Amino acid sequence: MRANIHPSYNTDIKVTCACGSVFSTGSTMGDMRVEICSNCHPFYTGTQKFVDTLGQVDKFQKRSQDSAKKAEVKKAVIEARKARTTPDKENKPSLKDLLMQARKNLNS
Repeated sequence: MRANIHPSYNTDIKVTCACGSVFSTGSTMGDMRVEICSNCHPFYTGTQKFVDTLGQVDKFQKRSQDSAKKAEVKKAVIEARKARTTPDKENKPSLKDLLMQARKNLNS
């Protein structure tokens, strides 16, 4: 094993959370700052809190609202298509009926 290539391990590093709590641990890094610790994390505290640093929750909610609007528009279009009046095909004779009448007229 090569000597002097590994970082030094510090046994007393202070970790400071955004909530204000400080605890010590061991690490190869120096003092650290974190956004969430066990004192303020929703899993440990039992409180509901959105942990969103990049706006992912807002993006998801916006996409959800947009898809709901699109579904409403699609439903309205389908209803409009159904409501359109189409000429009754029962009142008009089909091509087959017209040909049958023409044959009867020729034969008689």
